[in-house]
Amino acid sequence: MIKKIPGGVCAPKGFRANGVHCGIRKNKEKKDLALIVSDVRCAAAGVYTTNLVKGAPILVTKAHLADGHARAVIVNSGNANTCNADGIEIAEGMCALVERFAGIPAVDVLVASTGVIGQKLSLEPIEGGMEALVKGLGDGSSAAAEAIMTTDTYKKEVSFAFEAGGKTCRIGAIAKGVGMICPNMATMLCFVTTDAAISPEMLQRALSEDVKTSFNMLSVDRDTSTNDTLCIMASGLAGNREITAAGADYNAFKRALHKVTVALCRMLAADGEGATKLLECTVKGARTRKDARIAAKAVVCSDLLKAAMFGADANWGRVLCALGYSGANLDIDKIDVDFRSKAGILPVCREGAGVEFSEEFAKKVLSEKEIDIDVRAGDGRGSATAWGCDLTYDYVKINGDYRT
Repeated sequence: MIKKIPGGVCAPKGFRANGVHCGIRKNKEKKDLALIVSDVRCAAAGVYTTNLVKGAPILVTKAHLADGHARAVIVNSGNANTCNADGIEIAEGMCALVERFAGIPAVDVLVASTGVIGQKLSLEPIEGGMEALVKGLGDGSSAAAEAIMTTDTYKKEVSFAFEAGGKTCRIGAIAKGVGMICPNMATMLCFVTTDAAISPEMLQRALSEDVKTSFNMLSVDRDTSTNDTLCIMASGLAGNREITAAGADYNAFKRALHKVTVALCRMLAADGEGATKLLECTVKGARTRKDARIAAKAVVCSDLLKAAMFGADANWGRVLCALGYSGANLDIDKIDVDFRSKAGILPVCREGAGVEFSEEFAKKVLSEKEIDIDVRAGDGRGSATAWGCDLTYDYVKINGDYRT
């Protein structure tokens, strides 16, 4: 059984966190520096953006994770530290500051940055904020979640308890999203902690498997960020027997991890830049799981469909259009589509053709904050779910002057 609990990244045993304003961002009301630390050295794993342009922190984090272990994560917002000549030096410098102020070896520190690309990042404000950041370490998941936000309108954190090896284990996470989200390996920034005992190899395997049906199925605007980073640290302090191979305990861990990642996917999609609605597309009955994934992702990525959802317009033809160009192996003559929300279920397509419906009821169904797009593709066994959001005027406003 998986049970939701409070605490975020500090819910698992052995983890502390904090977030402060150090001066990277001009707005003093916004935190811009976060730190997550473990009392012990952890098994650790990560996945990253597939963009050829990668932020310097990713290169440093990958190097520090080469041995499968870590003990801390330091993150700044307001500056991506990407496409900078001294980017590696700055990222390494941030890790060195954790060693200096928190006593954790720099090689055991992971680092991430988010914000504007191509602007110089100075270590000076980060160094100035380190004393308060470290001194305030405690049950600070919420402060850390706030410090990694850019144009997010609310903090994303979640945590659950689950059973493995007869022991109660905990898993928690914080994330940030908004724009530049259509990842092929991870979300923009996400940091997961757990007190389950699991080997680095199995941790990496679980993470790499999970993103295929969680963060890889998330899209806000079809732009893959240069800084996408998803890292997980496992302290092992729950006391379960270390998970070193596939089996019941590994499956329990994977289910808990997926519970976390799906919860965050929904939060990130709902809070996309300018978004007013969460879209969830589920495709069932496809020939293969791969076909279902391709089809569902195409629907939530469709700008025309996203705009229609913003206007509460039941333009279901845009769903079929997306399915048709998706590349999925589908029989269009077998496609059924329903729009669904708290207001009810609206059948719009049967066997590839439209059905009569009330425009008044359609408006009611599509005016809710969460819209489900249910696609039945035939009698196959492949199914998948993807998450997205509507496309609004505010998305253009936000990105029209994001840098200035």
